[in-house]
Amino acid sequence: MRIWVVLLLVGLIGSQIWVSAFREEAEDNEFAEFEDFEEEDAATASASHDRPTNPDQQKAAPPDTKTVTKETEDEEEEDTVVEDEDDNEFEHFQDEEEFEGFDNDRPVNVEKTDEKEVPKITITKVPLHLRTNWDSFYMEMLMLAGLTVYFINFFTGKNKNQRIANAWFSSHRQLLEDNFTLVGDDGKMEIENPGLIKESEHSYTLWCSGRLCCEGMLVELKLLKRQDLVAVIGQILRPTMDQIQIRVDMAREDMDSFVFCLATKKSGLRLSKEMQDLSLYCPERRAGEKFGVPSNMCVMSEMGEVSSTLLDSRVTSLVNKYQDMIEFMHFSDQYSGPKQTEDTATLVKLPEVKRVLIFCFNIPIKNQGMQESLDQMLPMMHLVFYFMDKVKRFRLGKESKQKADKNRARVEEAFLKTTHAARAEAAAAKREEKRRQEKERIMQEEDPEKQRKWEEKDMKRQMKKKAPKMKQLKVKAL
Repeated sequence: MRIWVVLLLVGLIGSQIWVSAFREEAEDNEFAEFEDFEEEDAATASASHDRPTNPDQQKAAPPDTKTVTKETEDEEEEDTVVEDEDDNEFEHFQDEEEFEGFDNDRPVNVEKTDEKEVPKITITKVPLHLRTNWDSFYMEMLMLAGLTVYFINFFTGKNKNQRIANAWFSSHRQLLEDNFTLVGDDGKMEIENPGLIKESEHSYTLWCSGRLCCEGMLVELKLLKRQDLVAVIGQILRPTMDQIQIRVDMAREDMDSFVFCLATKKSGLRLSKEMQDLSLYCPERRAGEKFGVPSNMCVMSEMGEVSSTLLDSRVTSLVNKYQDMIEFMHFSDQYSGPKQTEDTATLVKLPEVKRVLIFCFNIPIKNQGMQESLDQMLPMMHLVFYFMDKVKRFRLGKESKQKADKNRARVEEAFLKTTHAARAEAAAAKREEKRRQEKERIMQEEDPEKQRKWEEKDMKRQMKKKAPKMKQLKVKAL
């Protein structure tokens, strides 16, 4: 598909260059039509000059059929009388029979129509405005070609994403049904369409629930934007892969207090900057060779006990075997999503946190066939279930538990310090709103005595605020 798009773009660019060259050649000869008219006028004038004017020469010349015909037409035109409506309009005023005995001696100025010069009308031959070539429509042709390519790419890309999603669901459906009671919840009271939910042309979701040690699992297929021509061209310049992101919501009693992340170096750098929990509890990134994983990966862990327990021999062997498929694995009991873009001064309480396990896997469709690459994703789903059971059984030691509690208290204290001004302002606004409501309630009553007492009380409170604060000390007499 990419090769066809590139060839089509090269063809469009070549046609534009050819049209531009043809247009320059046409612009050089754009007055050719006027030159043809000038040549015709010159030929007519030369023919009139070559005509003999001497009567003897005319008699001596042999009779020509075209000449005789032209002379006959000239005689007919001379015999024809053209009446001018403007000249004959007032002719009845000059008739003597119409006005008998009226001003007979006054000469009447009558101009003959023959003596009047008739204006000659010359009609200029103007060439047609539109040309007979396609040079004037090359922009329209390019736009139509671009729209055609865009719609063809839209339908083909949309259908391919649909086939990928359906193939993944068909290959993993049996495994999901063996581990969950409900596979494919559409959010309605009675499930009408169990299975994948289409969020957009490149995004599909699947909700599963009904398993021990978790509240539910959300599978999101983030496919390439194959339906978008601009995104397709961007993928040629900067290749990316289809991804599957799995989020498991753990119960509070099924997960201990820790934050852990295993990711590629590129994804680890991005997550440490964007995610709130990783930036607070795991600011340090460690090389993967120390834990038996590939060198292109890094490990971020709140405590060493967590990384050594989770990255056992079974996990490390699977990660080394399918390192191209694993993008990152993020486990946290303090997950609150990306960092909030709002100013921390406007926040008055800590964001709500959840205990989650997040997995992100790559789908290697580009290197292999669709069904074969999706079948290779089954070990990744087995890895998800393995970590769900392992996290449920894992418990921190006494020292690690105390360290985790101290870290969370430290983060909460730092947050309260940064938001102290905002909380004080919110408390003041709340007190002012309460005082205003009390004043409105008193003023609505028709008891002037209560109103007077409330005003005195409010005045004393205002004076007390304005008074300087003094500390009273008691001195004992010696």
